Amino acid sequence: MRRSPLLLALVMAAPLAAAEPGRPMDAAEFEAATVGRTLFYTSGGMAYGAEQYLPGRRVIWAFLGDDCRRGEWYEAEGFICFVYEDAPEPQCWTFFKAAGGLTARFRGDPLGLPLVAVEESTEPMQCLGPDLGV
Repeated sequence: MRRSPLLLALVMAAPLAAAEPGRPMDAAEFEAATVGRTLFYTSGGMAYGAEQYLPGRRVIWAFLGDDCRRGEWYEAEGFICFVYEDAPEPQCWTFFKAAGGLTARFRGDPLGLPLVAVEESTEPMQCLGPDLGV
């Protein structure tokens, strides 16, 4: 069976199109997509951590198997930036809505592996250590 060059080009381009993120989310879009949810992130296909998004732009973050850290987020220069109680230096990301889930790229590392939200829940995070049951 002979395949059309156009069909072949479309089939070959489909994975690339699915991997391409859309435009970056602004603060209002990010807040609408996250508040009231706990998102579980992977990086390079490996479990990375989870973040619970609370009203008032507050968050609770934990790396896989680590203690929870409380923080907050804000928009600055087109990035969504986070500061945490134990790390006051802003950590800024560009967030995109993608076919595989919410995707984030760290500011200044455009070629690094993105974080991908692969699962979400409306349940609070289960924290280790002193914040049990947060």
